[in-house]
Amino acid sequence: PTQIGPAMMFNNVKGHPGAPVVIGVLASRARVAAMLGTTPDQLGFLLKDSVSKAIEPIVIPAEKALCQEVVHRADEPGFDIRKLIPAPTNTIEDAGPYITLGMCYASDPETGESDVTIHRLCLQSEDEMTIWITPGTRHIGSFYEKSIKLGKPLPISVSIGVDPAISIASGFEPPTTPIGFNELSIAGALRGKAVELCPCVTIPENAIANAEYVIEGELIFDRHMDEDAHSGTGKAMPEFPGYTGPAAKNMPIIKVKAVTHRNNPIMQTCIGPSEEHVSIAGIPTEASILTMVEKAMPGRLVNVYAHSAGGGKYMAVLQFKKGVPSDEGRQRQAALVAFTAFPELKHVILVDEDVDPFDSNDVMWAMNTRFQGDVDTIFIPGVRCHPLDPTEDPAYNPNIRDRGISCKTIFDCTVPFALKDRFERAKFLDLDPKKFLPDMF
Repeated sequence: PTQIGPAMMFNNVKGHPGAPVVIGVLASRARVAAMLGTTPDQLGFLLKDSVSKAIEPIVIPAEKALCQEVVHRADEPGFDIRKLIPAPTNTIEDAGPYITLGMCYASDPETGESDVTIHRLCLQSEDEMTIWITPGTRHIGSFYEKSIKLGKPLPISVSIGVDPAISIASGFEPPTTPIGFNELSIAGALRGKAVELCPCVTIPENAIANAEYVIEGELIFDRHMDEDAHSGTGKAMPEFPGYTGPAAKNMPIIKVKAVTHRNNPIMQTCIGPSEEHVSIAGIPTEASILTMVEKAMPGRLVNVYAHSAGGGKYMAVLQFKKGVPSDEGRQRQAALVAFTAFPELKHVILVDEDVDPFDSNDVMWAMNTRFQGDVDTIFIPGVRCHPLDPTEDPAYNPNIRDRGISCKTIFDCTVPFALKDRFERAKFLDLDPKKFLPDMF
């Protein structure tokens, strides 16, 4: 379980004097809403609308790019990304120092279409990092697969310390943002102006011009590395489900060509099981579900919350309004659409319009008073979900065919339309406490 907390700045980082690290910037839904100029319950709608109002990024001259105030080239004596980047090692089991909020930007080697996504990056040596790419789901992964077939390295930039609008927008995935859709254009819509990119110093790719740090490199195709190659721990890092993930084998390698940064840069990081991850992954999930369900059955889905207990990925609470008798059953269709909108979703809880999807106590009340397990649970077994869930493994149950295969489940905690009168919530008269406790007000 994650917790809402303050942003924290660490100014005395071991081995990196004068290089502060900030964490928790996005660790509050209310804080994210304030940064994006909306309210917490409307974040999903804001992101949904921004997809349709996308503003493509622009490229500015390198001399105007704040991220290139200081340049370190890999061919310079003493170059070492582990000394230049204050990437935290979060636990004693970690495979190494990790970059967890790096905006990875690359382009399709065939079409030239570009996109940004977030991946976990482990610093392995003075000029090499491994990158975790979930197979078959992410834009950068698609570009990398094409580069392998072409026998060419894939130029890639990693921008760290960026506008929160960029961090949130980068959390979208297909089908809402198809391969080749540049999610920086969603950040542009959120801000009402184009995100500024700049040409990299050493590779034919762009980077986010106002980032604190930028790593320039190439995703090489002819060599791979185990994630714990230098630590031997067998572990990677704490991931969003709340467990330390196993170190991946034969991971892709980024060969670093340069590190650039602002004067006095600030390193931004997050941990996997955190409210920050819920914000980055969950709010785009909500927007994706809102978009597709609204197209399928307009006016019925009131709101969506990608619950923090699922890291913003595994669980969604759908608030559904049944207006006429024929709406009975459509709530379950909405859940099926939600699974299509976000394939990594595992559980959907359906509630009525009088239940607050953002209040877990209210949702659990609905489950206890409007739900019967043998009547209102729908199982969809054998469906692809997300490989970081430790239960989605043949070792957990031999009936599971492959890692990442799950039983998606719908918990229908809505009242049957014909029984709505019986399930009307108790009402109480409004009370003015000043009349009874005047000294307290």
